[in-house]
Amino acid sequence: MRTRSLLRYSLAALAVVAATAAFPSASHAITFDFTSDHCTGGCGTAPFGTVDVTQVGANVHFVVDLANGVSWAQTGAADFQLFKFNATGVVVGDISVVQTFAGQTLQANTGAFNGDGTGPFSFGISCSTCGNGALGIASNLDFTIASATIADVTAGNPTNIFVADVLGTTGNTGPVDVSVPGPLAGAGLPGLVLACGGLLGMARRRRQRAA
Repeated sequence: MRTRSLLRYSLAALAVVAATAAFPSASHAITFDFTSDHCTGGCGTAPFGTVDVTQVGANVHFVVDLANGVSWAQTGAADFQLFKFNATGVVVGDISVVQTFAGQTLQANTGAFNGDGTGPFSFGISCSTCGNGALGIASNLDFTIASATIADVTAGNPTNIFVADVLGTTGNTGPVDVSVPGPLAGAGLPGLVLACGGLLGMARRRRQRAA
């Protein structure tokens, strides 16, 4: 009885997933944590910040929010990019960056970025007027990618999903990253899909043992 009940709830949850996928205008979000530390000497205690990725209609909205005491850096260890990511079917002209750094200019870039062994990336956000090194700025990065889905912008490289260049609470600078596999059961559609898959697998194993 418990197995049948578990299976029924799993199938119901999968129906919700299917319904959500059928309406791309629906908004859903995933939050990723920066937990991997590539700073020489260490940047402090993780998490170093979050990346909120939200599907808003046909576009994907990013907000990169650093943790308290952590601020942005722009160094060669991260290819002089504040934030790096990969994307499928995207060109740099699809990316609109909000100017959240007071008196400075943020821009989207494309290239072959592979600093400090964090893996290859094709896109980055940089501050073209900030200079290099520790910037002393902790404002969020806020940008939107037009005509894209969350799946288009969250594939691993395959080591990492996102990288940020930061000044940590230790006074050291360097890259911190969101490592694959990222949030396994976080908010949003991918987490729900994984959770439902796990429940279905559990129900199947219990049914087999009962037989």
